[in-house]
Amino acid sequence: MYPGPMGPRSSHAIRLAIFSDVHGNALAFDAVIQDMRDQEIAASVCLGDAIQGGPQPSEVVARLRELDCPIVMGNADAWLLTGVETGAERVAEAQREIRAWSAGRLSQDERDFIEGFVPTVEVPLPGSRTLLAFHGSPRSFDEFIFPHTPQEEVSAMFEGHRAGFFAGGHTHLQQIRHLGHRTFLNPGSVGLAYRHDQGGEAFRADPWAEYAILTADEDRWHVEFRRIPFDVDALRRIYRESGRPHLDLALSLYRD
Repeated sequence: MYPGPMGPRSSHAIRLAIFSDVHGNALAFDAVIQDMRDQEIAASVCLGDAIQGGPQPSEVVARLRELDCPIVMGNADAWLLTGVETGAERVAEAQREIRAWSAGRLSQDERDFIEGFVPTVEVPLPGSRTLLAFHGSPRSFDEFIFPHTPQEEVSAMFEGHRAGFFAGGHTHLQQIRHLGHRTFLNPGSVGLAYRHDQGGEAFRADPWAEYAILTADEDRWHVEFRRIPFDVDALRRIYRESGRPHLDLALSLYRD
């Protein structure tokens, strides 16, 4: 839990679940949704990249509809719909084939739902404050904010926005940083959490789903980063039964 300036919770406090990067992993998403219920969270916001990548794109759409929360458009969401590559990173042929499979699993109604995702979402908070939610940055879902990103670069990304809190995903990295009196947080990834100090053949995904809870009242707040374990064996079975291409690549992320 981040020790922000929060004392006893007032009756006017809001508890907001912030989650991102589900990437078609409904099994991990279910673990987060259950934890949100256990934590008595009534409001949530999704920071994008919800559908593309994992074995359960349609199932994730169904969960999002049930939650009925605001949803930001992520770069992978947009790519899933259009096939247009907007980022600087080169997309491998395997990822293009997985995208085609994911798109083929969605009905037109589900595609219409995804097309309704928006670039940014503003969430009102107590004390006349707001939280601005986005995927990469308020300027672009392709921009990255890391702990080592220079402060002046991050400030430029937020220029013109008056929110007290900013929330973005994209990097799959739980983090919090201050910009003067404003605060930026990243809740991590629901569907593909991983350590950033890995590379090459040793790369593995973490066996948990990540999200964050922002609690705020009129003048106090805190952020809690949560990691919820899920059944990795069940996820392996879902991958095998899904028919998603490049199965070996996916299973290698969760090898023992």
